[in-house]
Amino acid sequence: MIIQGGMGAGVSGWPLARAVSETGNMGVVAGTAIATIFARRLQRGDEGDHLRRALKAFPHPEIAARVWEKYFQADGNSGNPTFKLNPMPGMRPSRNLLELTVLASFTEVFLAKEKNTGPVGINLLEKIQLPTLATLFGSMLAGVDYVLMGAGIPRTIPGVLDRLASHEKVALNLDVDGALPGEKFTTTFDPVEFRGGSLPSLKRPKFLGIVSSSALATTLARKAEGKVDGFIVEGTAAGGHNAPPRGPLQLTPEGEPVYSARDVPEIDKIRNLGLPFWLAGAYGRPGKLSEALDLGAAGIQVGTAFAFCEESGIRPDIKAETIRLSIKGQTRVFTDPYASPTGFPLKVVQMSGTLSEREVFEARPKKCDLGYLRRAYRRPDGTVGYRCPGEPEEDYLKKGGTLAETEGRKCVCNGLLGTIGLGQTLETGEAEPALVTAGDDASLVAEFLQPGRSSYSAMDVVNRLMNGDRERAESASLAQHNTI
Repeated sequence: MIIQGGMGAGVSGWPLARAVSETGNMGVVAGTAIATIFARRLQRGDEGDHLRRALKAFPHPEIAARVWEKYFQADGNSGNPTFKLNPMPGMRPSRNLLELTVLASFTEVFLAKEKNTGPVGINLLEKIQLPTLATLFGSMLAGVDYVLMGAGIPRTIPGVLDRLASHEKVALNLDVDGALPGEKFTTTFDPVEFRGGSLPSLKRPKFLGIVSSSALATTLARKAEGKVDGFIVEGTAAGGHNAPPRGPLQLTPEGEPVYSARDVPEIDKIRNLGLPFWLAGAYGRPGKLSEALDLGAAGIQVGTAFAFCEESGIRPDIKAETIRLSIKGQTRVFTDPYASPTGFPLKVVQMSGTLSEREVFEARPKKCDLGYLRRAYRRPDGTVGYRCPGEPEEDYLKKGGTLAETEGRKCVCNGLLGTIGLGQTLETGEAEPALVTAGDDASLVAEFLQPGRSSYSAMDVVNRLMNGDRERAESASLAQHNTI
């Protein structure tokens, strides 16, 4: 009945996904920057030996051994606080990057599902195309139950899942700025070539498209390559990246995008498609589950409430400050139309010491060393290059970008890793500043606190959302289980 949002880079890691899944609801791990997060966790010494345990279960031990040897540091990187940089994603990724990406997504899903019979999904962004195929394959090796994808129109992904389950070579068309009419650029992944031999049988996970309109839902339902199994329908209050408003961009006096009635999803049209759907965006509140069921939904997706619970990957000090702001009624979430290099509006929690402050943003030297949000572009000679409006302006301009496109752009990749305590050490000796993203409901997270407590668990969230709706939710959940 409740799907936990696949939030940020490492925010919804395996501990959170497992905690939610064990309640009988769906836990979701985030696939964003998963290779970098995995490599940095190994360099931190793998506290608890969780990664080591997952690597022992990986069906290709020689690959696991190579990655372990390259990245694991028994001293937890204490002698050198600078993390090793991975190769950046590209159209033709190196063997090292493929192995790291497959192993990282396998590990995250394996640990979420370990000794746990509840459903586990993985969340990906259509805008981040280059690591997608390897990430999907790794998660399928671990038996992932669902794939959730938004931030674009992922029409080809259901078919990719079909072919990966059959061990077939898969391809993904890339969005390349400046591509000529009829010109196509693709990235590919071959499971047999990756393994070099036989493969274990793979289960095809169910696919849920994350949509913000009935038009997008209809497009996916009718034109996707392969079966779409349902939808997450996000309103404008949802955290992270939001769909841009329809029509010309207009801003409030404070500088936020103006949304109108045109941007409200038409639930009746989505319901008429005949596929299960879950409602997201300001549905992480008591009573909202009943409201969603009344509208014909199968349940709700909740992100922000889980983002600041004990099991999430966000740094403890950031969680504590968010809860403090919520208690005092001082939470401010700003929908920034320019922060993300993707061009999608991004909801950013306004918090001292983070990239939400102009002084912190301007003091950070610009660089692009992770590359997940780079966009591919066509060079004059027909080859593909990569650029990001969050990189140094002079570099971006040399690659054919414009100065206007760099206005206000933040390094979301490094900022998100700073939020989970895996930020790179800067030349100043300080760690990368955090960029905290959340939905409008960040102001309400204190409502999940038990009396006398200063933090709350994933179970606290589930219990509060389902209390009062439990009998109806369990009945609807049984009916839903029989139809999907």
